[in-house]
Amino acid sequence: MKMMFQTMVSSSEGLQEMLKTTSSSTEPVDIKDILGCFTTDVIGSVAFGLDINSMKNPDSEFREYGKRIFRTTLMGRIKFMFLTIFPRWLSKKIGIKIFSKDTESFYINLVKKTVAYREENDVYRKDFMQLLIQLKSMGKVSEENEDQLMQKTKNSNIQGLSLNEMAAQSFVFFIAGFETSATTMSFALLELAQNQEIQDKARDEINRVLANHDNKVTYETIMDMEYLEKVVLESLRKHPPLGMLPRVCTKNYQIPDTDVVITEGTRVNIPVLSIHRDPDYYPDPDRFDPERFNEENKAKRHPFAYLPFGEGPRTCIGLRFGKLQSKVGLCYVLRNYKVTLNEKTKLPIRYESNFISTVKDGIWLNLEPVS
Repeated sequence: MKMMFQTMVSSSEGLQEMLKTTSSSTEPVDIKDILGCFTTDVIGSVAFGLDINSMKNPDSEFREYGKRIFRTTLMGRIKFMFLTIFPRWLSKKIGIKIFSKDTESFYINLVKKTVAYREENDVYRKDFMQLLIQLKSMGKVSEENEDQLMQKTKNSNIQGLSLNEMAAQSFVFFIAGFETSATTMSFALLELAQNQEIQDKARDEINRVLANHDNKVTYETIMDMEYLEKVVLESLRKHPPLGMLPRVCTKNYQIPDTDVVITEGTRVNIPVLSIHRDPDYYPDPDRFDPERFNEENKAKRHPFAYLPFGEGPRTCIGLRFGKLQSKVGLCYVLRNYKVTLNEKTKLPIRYESNFISTVKDGIWLNLEPVS
């Protein structure tokens, strides 16, 4: 995470410029769109080694393909339901895929070009793509210095990851870190706009911690922002990016106190949103309360009562990255702006029919510069 942190900070400077431009207008801000540009630039740099700069060029090809992945269509919903309900072999047999062929080709070609350029020009960057290049050339990730790694990578005869496997890993990392982080930050700001005392407390912590670190945003600075971490966790509790987790039963399991047995191979959908809004686990579940995640309250709950990233061996690959990216983005927004609701945001919010939690008509907020 430390290795990739500077990329987040660099992209945050672009976010600052974009916020400065939009906040100078009297018009409300579509916060999800702005934060989507921020996460696109971060993930594009970290996962694919590219400078996307979608905050200055929001119609870039990379940004457009990213939005296309999560765009809701009737056919996309039908495909998702089919892949969730029926066995994987049947989906393969009749050629049903979530993502279109041209989307797959776009990301595979990006990876091939990036890898070829770095290997031909001895380019080394501290990012996710460089880790994949190590796995391709050496079959493992090494912590040796840059010169040693470049030499070993060039001279290695080991066959590690294939280019297609590298593309798949980059693509998964992109999906895990792009839309979900933008969604998390957007919902967090929506809640903070409705709870000014919580927003003020988060901003006070940001300013206090930064003052203790010479006003520099570093990895250690962000890690010290414990209340901001609770804000992110509570946002993920109340508005999990995935309302449901599809899983497959790996061995026969009898549900306690019943005669019902879930047999091996059965597809199971875990209702994350329902668990997160269950008053038995979270009293007054519709209230936004970051203190649900202090050590005392966390210890009272079953660990599987909180599943925004899944749990166990199938935990989301982008868990730590997504949380860190969300904290960095929120730090820059709250440090510089007071966030308030705009009448264009319809309350109570209504969700789109999508596999990623999305608000109908968007999240529109007012940004007021703070001194």
